[in-house]
Amino acid sequence: MPEFFNVLPPDEARVLLLHHLGWRLETERLETAKALGRVTAAPILAPHALPDFRRSTMDGYALRAADTFGASESLPAFLLIVGEVAMGQAAEVVLEPGQATIVHTGGMIPATADAVAQIEHTQVVGDPAAALPFEIEVFRPVAVGQNVLQVGEDVLPQSEILPAGHLLRPQDIGGLLALGITGVEVSRRPRVAILATGDEVVTPQEVPRPGQIRDINTYTIAGQVEQAGGIPLLKGIIPDDFSALQTAATSALDDSDMLVMSAGSSVSVRDMSVRVLDGLGEPGVLFHGVATRPGKPTIVGVANGKPLLGLPGNPVSAMIQFAMFGEPAIYHLQGLQNPPRHGLVWAKLSQNIASESGREDYIPVRLADTAEGLLATPIFGKSNLIYTLVHADGLIKVPLNKAGLPAGEMVEVRLF
Repeated sequence: MPEFFNVLPPDEARVLLLHHLGWRLETERLETAKALGRVTAAPILAPHALPDFRRSTMDGYALRAADTFGASESLPAFLLIVGEVAMGQAAEVVLEPGQATIVHTGGMIPATADAVAQIEHTQVVGDPAAALPFEIEVFRPVAVGQNVLQVGEDVLPQSEILPAGHLLRPQDIGGLLALGITGVEVSRRPRVAILATGDEVVTPQEVPRPGQIRDINTYTIAGQVEQAGGIPLLKGIIPDDFSALQTAATSALDDSDMLVMSAGSSVSVRDMSVRVLDGLGEPGVLFHGVATRPGKPTIVGVANGKPLLGLPGNPVSAMIQFAMFGEPAIYHLQGLQNPPRHGLVWAKLSQNIASESGREDYIPVRLADTAEGLLATPIFGKSNLIYTLVHADGLIKVPLNKAGLPAGEMVEVRLF
């Protein structure tokens, strides 16, 4: 085990954790329509071109572009309309020079047409209600291919449409179904066991006695697990007893792909989390301590490929540290190549923030719209006060190499 409470910079600590997670979970096949938020397990290739026939992008007339060259308001081109392509039907009309056919947005255009004149740039000659055939004037020239989607313009046959390790978004689901891909191979969702510890911790349903507190970390962490694509397994509250904690942690890890213990990570001699986590498998605890505030005494380890996380008991610390280490571990287990970016906005800082060089500070802020743009107001509070986060819209980071931030500086806010 590394030196007890050996503090590491956060970026270095995260790289160390992911370096020891060289495996990924097995896969499963899902209906594409039910795969939102899942991670692709293999590259997906297009079974055919999209579009697979030439389509009009406008309501108008499919024609030969050469028949409109030189057309203008004062000298329009005259074309004979000889048919109409109904939506959902093949375009079987054959156009001769000087002829055109009615087409609608998304409809197929005939093989003998190479462009579409939009209806706004034309006018029917004589009675607008005239039956086919009738004549139109075209007031603007159209180029070859204008207002036409070509075969394969969106997707070419056998091209890679989504890589392995891609987080499926709503537009991805639509794109797959547009190609008739109704099933997709995805990584299984990681099962994350969550253990709360402490003689003073009781369930939210209980009325705490003097000296007791309700367990909230289990539920905030469970929410973060779900948002990252995992399945939270709530393993209850374990008292401050080494044997009980060791038994519970071993059982919880056997049932899951990742173990999170809440509380018991500080340097107090009563805290046994670091010893329990280190005994669960190789290589054990990687580090105990991160150069951040809040959350400095966080424990991170790996047991036989499964990530281990010992979080501080203070709810603000626990949530921030899980975002720093728990979420990346869940993404890694799913094989996610590019983790989703949290919403980020820039805002002007309303007041000075003090910090110490050599650690990252995370400060909750509330955002407000002003005439000059977004204003970020810090919410200062101890890390055991959950409502400092409830009242906040996001977090700002004071980097390792800065001793605070001045009022008026533009800062990046990571939105909740």
